[in-house]
Amino acid sequence: MTDAQVHLIDHPLIQHKLTLMRQKERSTNSFRRLLGEISMLMAYEVTRDMPTQLMEIETPLEKMQSPVIDGKKIVFVSILRAGGGFLDGMLNVVPGARIGHIGLYRDPKTLVAVEYYFKMPHNMQDRDAIVLDPMLATGNSAVAAVDRLKETNPKSIRFVCLLAAPEGLKNLREAHPDVDIFTAAIDRGLNDHGYILPGLGDAGDRLFGTK
Repeated sequence: MTDAQVHLIDHPLIQHKLTLMRQKERSTNSFRRLLGEISMLMAYEVTRDMPTQLMEIETPLEKMQSPVIDGKKIVFVSILRAGGGFLDGMLNVVPGARIGHIGLYRDPKTLVAVEYYFKMPHNMQDRDAIVLDPMLATGNSAVAAVDRLKETNPKSIRFVCLLAAPEGLKNLREAHPDVDIFTAAIDRGLNDHGYILPGLGDAGDRLFGTK
């Protein structure tokens, strides 16, 4: 089993937009828009080394062999509910990708992830899975999601988040050392309720305006 890496995506445009998202006065509409923009930018880094194949095309002047990715072999796995905010931006970059969903909620007392929904495309053994969840806090949801996803035997798994806490990174890496992690920021730590500090609050509530 290969020890994967943590990739910090620190492009200035991403960091600028993340700063705007962190502001507590940011509206739901603005928060949602910024998350979509950041996820588009992150998609370029997450898919940087995806394999390509040559296909024959015809330019206005001649035929040629030119590289393309097989978007249908990529599966964006959205951890409900906040993962949906990441999904739209990623699909703007890779519109041919398949979509899977894992429904998890965090028990407020134990902070343990509880599954309530799981749906993946067929033939996952032929597909590369990219798991999407804005916040890697305790890491319990991420570990549970990857545990479940590995039952489908995908070709590879990557985990993409907007913010990560050291505790979550440690938890996910110990449980799944073969999974590359992509994040735009690694924050200081967690509070007593398992929220990332300084963070940006509850991503799901801010995304959907439910609080």
